[in-house]
Amino acid sequence: MTRASRSSVLQLTLIAFLIAGIAPALGAQSASDLIAQADLAYMTRTSEESLLQALALLEAVVPQLETLPIQSQASVLDRLSQLCYEAATFSDGNASEERSFYEKGKAYGLQSLRLSAEFAESERQRGLNQAVTCATDVAALHWTASNWGKLCGLNPIVGLTQQDSVLALFSRAVEVDATYWGGSASSSLGSLLIMSPPTLGGDKEAGLALVENSIELDPSYLPNRVILAEYWGFTYNFFGSLTGVRDAELIERELNIVLDAQIGDWPFWNANAKKSAEKLLAQLKDMTD
Repeated sequence: MTRASRSSVLQLTLIAFLIAGIAPALGAQSASDLIAQADLAYMTRTSEESLLQALALLEAVVPQLETLPIQSQASVLDRLSQLCYEAATFSDGNASEERSFYEKGKAYGLQSLRLSAEFAESERQRGLNQAVTCATDVAALHWTASNWGKLCGLNPIVGLTQQDSVLALFSRAVEVDATYWGGSASSSLGSLLIMSPPTLGGDKEAGLALVENSIELDPSYLPNRVILAEYWGFTYNFFGSLTGVRDAELIERELNIVLDAQIGDWPFWNANAKKSAEKLLAQLKDMTD
């Protein structure tokens, strides 16, 4: 599907959503009703339509956010940050669309972190990188870092100046709960350490250990194996451009495990991992034939 046709499909989906009378009524519904509907849509978010519906429903909660307890506010904002990150996977390479989702996801994540008075005050006094040491919401840490990291990747020059914040967020997420979301904070932090030069905090061996540990934390979460294959199996230059192959055997082994595995308890993420595995194996074949 071309970007133009994909955009048309997305527009038709949203128009259908409006015609059905759902969207105009969102603002008239209570926050609890909207959250309940969003939870149902979330369960089938392997469909782009369901994911966007969940996102729209939760965004309709935002004007009512302060009527909810702090813990519920954080839950809504954390889920919004996650859904923005996931929505970008449907963009089909549209950098502008991806950037829009990632910027929103980052903003929601930071808003969630700032619900903590201690974090907000520490950020004002010492800056974000120091404030994260008192953050305890692992979901907010993880999804803020995930969205921000992708934004850095879309603009590597600017990203180099902001990478320290992404590293700080992921590092704190690992400290708070390394098992969260299949251990993916460990694999994300590990990939950054592998990719970064020592002058910017990089450490290839420490990064490899983190990625390998993430697989041990939850072998059923397949994206961690994809990260191992992608960031340790291949090599990249200073700006993240692919330069060669470090370990072809590792790439083939890990990606074939991904392709042979069951979808299991991570339907959205494992399905995407399988797609990524196919692309990386094709890339390896092109580079080694």
